Amino acid sequence: MLAYRGVAHAYGARRVLEGVTLAVQRGERVALLGPSGAGKTTLFRLAYGAFAPASGAVLVDDIDLASVRGRALRAVRARIAVVFQQHGLIDQLSVAANVVAGTFGRRSTAGAVRAVIAPDAADRTIVATALEHVGLADRARDRAFDLSGGQRQRVAIARAIAQRAELVLADEPAASLDPLLAREIVDVLLADAHARNAALVCTLHQPELTRGFDRVITLDGGRIVHDSRTAAA
Repeated sequence: MLAYRGVAHAYGARRVLEGVTLAVQRGERVALLGPSGAGKTTLFRLAYGAFAPASGAVLVDDIDLASVRGRALRAVRARIAVVFQQHGLIDQLSVAANVVAGTFGRRSTAGAVRAVIAPDAADRTIVATALEHVGLADRARDRAFDLSGGQRQRVAIARAIAQRAELVLADEPAASLDPLLAREIVDVLLADAHARNAALVCTLHQPELTRGFDRVITLDGGRIVHDSRTAAA
């Protein structure tokens, strides 16, 4: 589903990745650990084609992200859901409108506008199903601004669920939450990936949150220093 082949990258004179080779299979749930500056976020951003690596290749289903542009790149990205540490919601819009945004990758501009302004029965079903999955079925009409931090992160995950992506990338999704909420957020991501047989790559700071993942990879100094299967695999 996702492969890094000899990937290296640098920001100016500072090298952040050193020849990383890694493959994530469809349906596999991978936790990526490492201290700040280890290269986790760069590896994460390369996975959805935010930029090209200095050397090596990043592939999604054998498509080299650096080799595609425009519509072809958008088609690949439509298969990838991204959950950021900062949830990226539009606070003034309703929860439902934020969730239905997960479907925009497979719509025209006019279709996306219609889904926000006048969602049809199919859109409402997508939103309701995603919100039920994250425990917020009763908050669809609320503004995102009125939710707590943990609830906003759940909406961000619901948006990813609505996208029905084959690959879910979550960058420190629980970093700003208390331990109980952090565990709940990670469990929601794991349950969704398992239910849909989607690949999940989740960067984390806390080793205790790796329970339930199939594989734990530790990155340090831009290199993979540990890669192991877990009891969940």
